[in-house]
Amino acid sequence: MLKTLPDAPAALFARGDARLLCEPQLAIVGSRSPTGGGLANARAFARHLSTQGFVITSGLALGIDAAAHRGALSANGATIAVMGTGPDIIYPRENLALSEDILRSGGLLVSEWPPGTLARKEHFPRRNRLISGMAEGVLVVEASLQSGSLITARLAAEQGREVFAIPGSIHNPLSRGAHRLIRDGAKLVETGQDIFEELAASLGARLRLIPPNEAGGDSGAENTSTPAAHPALDSEQQQLLNHLGFDPQSADALIALSGLTPAEVSSILLMLELAGYVTTLPGGLYMRTA
Repeated sequence: MLKTLPDAPAALFARGDARLLCEPQLAIVGSRSPTGGGLANARAFARHLSTQGFVITSGLALGIDAAAHRGALSANGATIAVMGTGPDIIYPRENLALSEDILRSGGLLVSEWPPGTLARKEHFPRRNRLISGMAEGVLVVEASLQSGSLITARLAAEQGREVFAIPGSIHNPLSRGAHRLIRDGAKLVETGQDIFEELAASLGARLRLIPPNEAGGDSGAENTSTPAAHPALDSEQQQLLNHLGFDPQSADALIALSGLTPAEVSSILLMLELAGYVTTLPGGLYMRTA
């Protein structure tokens, strides 16, 4: 795929199984500071598409990138990390363990910079063109209007790759990048199967499905409905979560809806946030993420 690019790299430096470069890839990118829902979507889409035969490609960054790599690994699938450093320099260091898991699972760390090359700001836009150029398509999960993920999506469109985006709440700043992409022609997707159906016809036998008994559990298909109940929550916690939608709400609104005291609502919201069910937004607002 990279050979078709006008600015194709002269060479690639790799650690791991370089044969993955010849396999069908789906790139997943997004915010380094996503919501809990964004992380869950990245993992679920990556997992599902891995079971459908795609190698999941991303940039080893914090946030959505790391969640995408983890989602592929959870399905015993293959994943490629395209780096803005030499392949022996892990950046950010917080993802050192993840990089080791990628290699241990038969994945690949790849870069156009030789071993020993440290991270530099100007490397990452160039890295992004490789992420998009290696893939059949690019999925943007969550991204602000200033996100580097929009650069990757723009490059993908220029390279003739498919661009996909997951929509979100109009109140979430991390939805605005995806919404702009959709307005500009990206395909709106709600499940990994949407992407598979869009790309499968042109790939045919190149896709090697992972049998369910080898995929590490369930199929990884996303459930976009709201869960009816979370067994780990007590009745008051579940009650407040049921009142809290995926659009932001104030604590005062939740007090009025639930009939709980301000102290009870404050305490429960803190617990729900720590458990990953709720995220706090600017202006004292709260939004459900699971």
